[in-house]
Amino acid sequence: MEDSTWREFLSNRRRIVIKIGSAVLASEIGIDETVIIQIADQISKLKADGREIIIVSSGAIAAGILRLKGKIRPKTIPEKQALAAIGQGRLMEYYENAFSRFGIVVAQVLLTRDGLVSRRRYTNAKNTIQTLLRWGIIPIINENDTVATDEIQFTDNDALSVLVVDLADADLLITLSDIDGLYNKDPRVHPDAEIIDLVVEVDEATMAMAGSEPGRAGRGGMRSKLEAARMVTSCGVPMVIAKGRRPECILDIMKGRPIGTLFLPKKRPILKGKKAWIACTLNPEGVLRLDEGAVEAILRHGKSLLPVGIKGVDGQFEQGACVVCVDPRGQRVASGIVNWDSKDLRKILGLRSKEISKMLGLDVIPEVIHRDNMVVLGGSNNGRKKDD
Repeated sequence: MEDSTWREFLSNRRRIVIKIGSAVLASEIGIDETVIIQIADQISKLKADGREIIIVSSGAIAAGILRLKGKIRPKTIPEKQALAAIGQGRLMEYYENAFSRFGIVVAQVLLTRDGLVSRRRYTNAKNTIQTLLRWGIIPIINENDTVATDEIQFTDNDALSVLVVDLADADLLITLSDIDGLYNKDPRVHPDAEIIDLVVEVDEATMAMAGSEPGRAGRGGMRSKLEAARMVTSCGVPMVIAKGRRPECILDIMKGRPIGTLFLPKKRPILKGKKAWIACTLNPEGVLRLDEGAVEAILRHGKSLLPVGIKGVDGQFEQGACVVCVDPRGQRVASGIVNWDSKDLRKILGLRSKEISKMLGLDVIPEVIHRDNMVVLGGSNNGRKKDD
């Protein structure tokens, strides 16, 4: 049975990112190759219909476990990275074999967060992905787990998939998991939990529905998927969470059949271009604690952040770093690139421009974060000014 809302938002999407979680691919001993073949079959039909596909795939560690015949179960980060190094090639071999059945060429793309912090490298990655798509090749993207550390890694491939949506200029994100979608409460704890087939906005009430536990075979859980949904819908792109092992799940989604949870896109996207890069790629190095006046100016009036509205600075960072701004209750308001380092910022926080000018002998006092370098993350949408 088709749903008119699902059909309206999904039927005309032409460039699609499909994120495949470890729990979809993993078996008790490693990787279930039959699942990859089933997914390749569905994607080949979408390509025949003129759609372009990008895959974000987990599973390198599970493939490494399989390659070593289950003799090693990783407990430490070096062990996981070593298994990823063993398994990444095997994982790509599975994809190569599966897609070759349908005459489709695939390409491996490994990314790390720090490799994209530079706008030039970010643009290079974007151009590579766009070129592969133009050639009719399916990029298969994963984090380079072998070299990634806690400081430079994406939190999980849910976060990576949002970045890939931006890199590929995609118009739909499908996240395949081992669960049917978003439930009103954690079904692992509450047997009476009910699935939600449509989410208009990912607000705090929505986030509260997520359990805190990670997925069966990976780092991500429902909360990380909701964070991804919040981000990608802010880019004006819808997202679907569905059970990846369900037969014909991808094709049914594209036919408008409500078999998971659909997150509707923002009607007026607030993340695009440089702001998407800031939100998806840069790892915050500090926290700015704002007063209510600064929060009001940012959320409702579209203003830049000035020193007078800052009550405190946490962390050590240089000029040009990315920081998070929080309100008096500690809720995230925005993130952005600062024009002051933490040492100098502590000297001028709470001061008006005239006071700073007199103190430092400067004619022009730069904003702490200019609106062009700021991404609004939280707060009420009521009366909020649209980001430029």
